Amino acid sequence: MGFKNILKPTKKKLIFFVGFLFIAIVLFVSGEKKDRTVQTSPVPADSTQVKKHLVALTQTPQFRNHKNVDQLNAIADYIHKTFKTYSDSTGFQEYKVDGQSYKNVIGSFGTENSKRIIIGAHYDVCGDQQGADDNATGVTALLELARMLKGQKLNYRIDLVAYTLEEPPYFRTENMGSYIHAKYLKDNHIDVYGMASVEMIGYFKDEKGSQSFPVGILSWIYGDKGDFITLVKKFSGAGPFVGNFIDQFKDTNQIKTETFPAPGFVHGVDFSDHLNYWEFDFPALMITDTSFFRNKNYHKSTDTLETLDIQRMTKVIDAIFLSIIHLK
Repeated sequence: MGFKNILKPTKKKLIFFVGFLFIAIVLFVSGEKKDRTVQTSPVPADSTQVKKHLVALTQTPQFRNHKNVDQLNAIADYIHKTFKTYSDSTGFQEYKVDGQSYKNVIGSFGTENSKRIIIGAHYDVCGDQQGADDNATGVTALLELARMLKGQKLNYRIDLVAYTLEEPPYFRTENMGSYIHAKYLKDNHIDVYGMASVEMIGYFKDEKGSQSFPVGILSWIYGDKGDFITLVKKFSGAGPFVGNFIDQFKDTNQIKTETFPAPGFVHGVDFSDHLNYWEFDFPALMITDTSFFRNKNYHKSTDTLETLDIQRMTKVIDAIFLSIIHLK
């Protein structure tokens, strides 16, 4: 997840206004929570495979940041090899930055369909650290989804895209891998139903006080325990894909899930690759454990494999998979 900017202090009246506005919106959007049966996946996510991919992504000779291009290429090759095992088609999207070549990796399923869904996650890290939650968890989701999607009858073409250069110094620039990919889709008039960014899905805490928010008053709605996954969408004009995906995700009942509809000025809502799809007017959302609002290892050397909750992360992958195969 990209760089956490320091925002200027907001006037007290605006804080209270935004807080109460969120209460009204979230109560309206969420409505009454009903008991649901847990959906059974025809191909469940495998925690052993999840752990294997997490190890491969984090236990590397060099850190997978923009300076270590050879390491990034090695990770890209690992992703490509895994995609190729399962997908209908696999390829690299290469581009140059400052004389160096960088690669997005794409694995496609249901290629007989014209309209497509993008499920994306970045594989680079910020600085010298493992980046276990940020964002080995998101890339691992793509790798496991590839195995799960093989042979499935799909209503849409599914493109799993592993991006490079999401992190600083390229965050919010045209050098982000997701910017390159989203622009390609726009320039080529490709029919995109929507995009989901998988951004940090492995960190959960059940202790009180383990969850914070961009507006503190939101703890009245969501509680202060970091025990849920969040689906972040635009405040308005999100598009039918986003609403349908959220409905399907919640209906799986795999994991406690909250929806966060937020205006763009709220701190953190566009801190991932979905921001570039918003830039090109594609419907998009982010699937996240809320990043630095919960995980204090964010962009630190302490973001390691040992801090992850693999069992709950596996449930998130199951929910994404079930959402994809049930989308109409």
